[in-house]
Amino acid sequence: MMSLARILIVDDEVAQMTALCETLRDHSYETVGATRGEAALAILRDRGFDLILTDLMMPEMDGIAVLKAALEMDPELVGIIMTGEGTISTAVAAMKTGALDYILKPFKVSVILPVLSRALAVRRLRIENAELTKSLLQRTAELEAANKDLEAFSHSVSHDLRGPLRGINGFSAILLEDHAAELSPDARQLLTTVIGTAKQMNGLIEDLLRFSRLGTQSLSKKPVNVANLVHEVLDELGGDREGRQVEIQVGDLPDCLGDRALIKQVFVNLLSNAFKFTGHREKAVIEIGCAEDHGSNVYFVRDNGAGFDVSRAKQLFGVFQRFHSQHEFEGTGVGLSIVQRIVARHGGRIWAEAQVEKGAVFHFILN
Repeated sequence: MMSLARILIVDDEVAQMTALCETLRDHSYETVGATRGEAALAILRDRGFDLILTDLMMPEMDGIAVLKAALEMDPELVGIIMTGEGTISTAVAAMKTGALDYILKPFKVSVILPVLSRALAVRRLRIENAELTKSLLQRTAELEAANKDLEAFSHSVSHDLRGPLRGINGFSAILLEDHAAELSPDARQLLTTVIGTAKQMNGLIEDLLRFSRLGTQSLSKKPVNVANLVHEVLDELGGDREGRQVEIQVGDLPDCLGDRALIKQVFVNLLSNAFKFTGHREKAVIEIGCAEDHGSNVYFVRDNGAGFDVSRAKQLFGVFQRFHSQHEFEGTGVGLSIVQRIVARHGGRIWAEAQVEKGAVFHFILN
């Protein structure tokens, strides 16, 4: 029969130590006995044990000293003190040094067995916690390494890809400007396409870099005046509505707790989309507001633009996901991914409702 656990029993009274060893063997425990503290520690160095039962009062090395040394050797070991009626207070004091429990002499099996069972449960928890801690440390190290790789990738993208793109864009522009008369209309159109494509790719790289940095950028959460922030964004995006008839409705926007720069990016991306996808409307209507739901503030940005098929809403926040062609509406398909990641990092969530050609509304909760 497989033993329940390995127990080291330390008691200077040989008869009691032997009796306890034999009694616990009869209950499927594997036991080893020692009559002195030093001998017990020597055994512990050579063999692994689950529990140690040590007498409190022993010559040369008492139970407290034995237990302290044993736990230094194996922190996951569980210790139990054995003592007589007259030294219970001392046994309780011993528990402050690491003992889980104590049992009284003379022994009663009906009392000892539940104590051992509880001690083994504690040992299992200690082992599981140690393994979890080890796993977390390993995972943390892996994440740190991944973040360093991501930073290196971002640096490479920033310097190694944007440089050639600047060259393509710059030389194409010079060729088109200085040698336009020597080029055929088709050649000029091709150069214009090259310049536009280079600019589009540069925008994509910028969005990718911004998206990748969100994974490592630390949050600085502070109270944010959302109303002021939204008006600030609307002022900055004023060029997106020049020459257009756009009605902007700003409702009550309560303050929130979050990283102001990142929350601003959320509104920049959502409002930029709202302006873009209402571009074909004779009169665009864009509404920014907030509603309360079960004690949470749900901010929203609504427009009467192109909308989309709501059955595809789950794909909406993926990187490079686009529901409209580049010819219809420019963009990289990264903006909503950035919004989703920012909201998630604030412990919130975002979702969308829409109808094709009837507009869309984006709701989000920050925390």
